Amino acid sequence: MPLVKVIEVIASSEKSIEDAIENAVTEVTKTVRNVDSVYVKDIKAHVKDNKISTYGVICEISFRVDPGGDL
Repeated sequence: MPLVKVIEVIASSEKSIEDAIENAVTEVTKTVRNVDSVYVKDIKAHVKDNKISTYGVICEISFRVDPGGDL
């Protein structure tokens, strides 16, 4: 039976919510293998001078753990 681990990450983007999610996955996959899914727990936007300046997301990223292997 495969073991699945979940980590929580926070990511941001000046472009869009979708880009913030992509940034989260890109950064996590630099050090974690076997990523299966991303669950977006929360979304926010920072406002500066009456305009959205950055988008932020809090994500739970799930990945399969190899038996006896590293992350």
